[in-house]
Amino acid sequence: MTTRMTGAEFLADTLQGYGVSHVFLVPAVLSRTLYEMEARTSIGRIVAHGEKAAAYMADGYARASGKPGICMAQSVGAANLAAGLRDAYMACSPVIAITGGPYLHSRHKNQYQQIDDFPIFEPLTKYNARVDLPERIPEMIRQAFRVATTGRPGPVHLEFAGHAAEIEATECVFEVVVEERFSHVPAFRVHPEPAAVHAAAEVLANAERPIIVAGGGVRQSDAAAELVALAEKMGIPVATSMNAKDVIDGLHPLSVGVPGLYGRKSANLAVMEADVVFFVGSKTGSQLTSDWRVPAPGARVIHLDIDPEELGRHYSGALCLLGDAKVALGALMEVTDATAERRRSWVERVQRFVADWREGYAAALGSDAVPIRPERLCSELSQHLPSDAIVVSDTGHSGMWTGIYLDLKRGQSFVRCAGSLGWGLPAALGAQLAVPDRPVVMFSGDGGFYYHLAELETAARWGIGATLIVNNNRSLNQERYIFAPAYGGTLHGRHTELWHHRDIDFVAVAESLGATGIRVKKPGDFAAAVEQGIATPGPTVIDVVSDIDAMAPFSEGLTTAS
Repeated sequence: MTTRMTGAEFLADTLQGYGVSHVFLVPAVLSRTLYEMEARTSIGRIVAHGEKAAAYMADGYARASGKPGICMAQSVGAANLAAGLRDAYMACSPVIAITGGPYLHSRHKNQYQQIDDFPIFEPLTKYNARVDLPERIPEMIRQAFRVATTGRPGPVHLEFAGHAAEIEATECVFEVVVEERFSHVPAFRVHPEPAAVHAAAEVLANAERPIIVAGGGVRQSDAAAELVALAEKMGIPVATSMNAKDVIDGLHPLSVGVPGLYGRKSANLAVMEADVVFFVGSKTGSQLTSDWRVPAPGARVIHLDIDPEELGRHYSGALCLLGDAKVALGALMEVTDATAERRRSWVERVQRFVADWREGYAAALGSDAVPIRPERLCSELSQHLPSDAIVVSDTGHSGMWTGIYLDLKRGQSFVRCAGSLGWGLPAALGAQLAVPDRPVVMFSGDGGFYYHLAELETAARWGIGATLIVNNNRSLNQERYIFAPAYGGTLHGRHTELWHHRDIDFVAVAESLGATGIRVKKPGDFAAAVEQGIATPGPTVIDVVSDIDAMAPFSEGLTTAS
């Protein structure tokens, strides 16, 4: 049914129809739409302290819920918002960014605050389009949801005419049409070609030492159950990317951990010894493969993915299956025979890798050292996380500590930063708003936490009950990997200027911004702090005093960083 209404009224009704529960923004943009959201819908309007943080919040929301996250900024803040889409693009996260843009009548006339930011969005989005006419708003909004959720998901950008997107105020005859299919990921369940399924089944059946490497597509497809069932039926060990860390129980007898740059030695060894490597829902990028050294040259590769452009991209001669992970793994289950018994010796060898890894790190995982070892933090988290918790990990050392040492149980979730330090805090807030009934626990270093510290006030203002763990080693100590060689192999002189911070009490900072703060100096006190944080209404910062000299292993089992 068509109705005469303003673009603002149309946008509010349409976003509500798509199931959007929150939008994330820095004013002033779409001001009338924000009013109409209050007047006509139940959508929460989360005003952040920075555009980049707003984009990260929308990203965390999208990854936790599988629904597109919406972020907004006026024209003068568009470049900042674009910078915040980098992580969503790399992690294939469905985010819809809306900004104001130049007026048609004022381009190239030195209009106040006017710069053409539109090209900045090109490398950071799947779809980048201008909305210059109000009557095109419905078409472009539907296309934004369609592109964000189909194929390999990712961010899109719409630039509305007017610095604050004033085109929204125009009245037109609109029809609110909600295409429910595009309100979540995956939008389509693409079936692979039967011939490709049978070919993959034959290769897996004949392999002596196969291994599955699960990527983020398994998580987005909700295909964890199918993946584990196939692995158990055929006796195939499972490694996972960081984005798929939660698709198999960390203590499952077939689980070997995360391989690659941020990986466990057990996972790298297992993948290197495999004669067939089955990548499922993975872009096979440099982090997962340790710069394409894992698997070993000569290993047979099967590649299943929803994006035809990624299939076999880094492995010529790969057997390729185009399709949705859940559907394709289900199809493989139907045409494969049980081979687990025949692969007992291979599975036992891989289990030995895992056992040796745990043995080698037993002292660190159980360390009572003060300052606290990050391995012990991850061990405590593994034991004491609620059964339905979502862990949100920042990048750098935080990603390495959690990727290598954190074991998750089925039912728990893991969302990790794809490379933008400081992403963790705002992403955790977005995730918590997306799934308010589940506990969200962030893991970040103090270096990352500083980036968007002001968003603690946002969390307190909205009563967002995320538990925020800060591995506070008073430094950016991962930079030692970089600076030691630069200084000739031994750090000397004024090197600390480049990576040390002051010793800040984040409890005092948290309380000054309206959050709860807990400082932990002894490892035995950490579990109680996490329990208290999860039980406390509103945001809680757990300031953990940790060892500045603790360094996570890098590409363990392949090379040792200096």
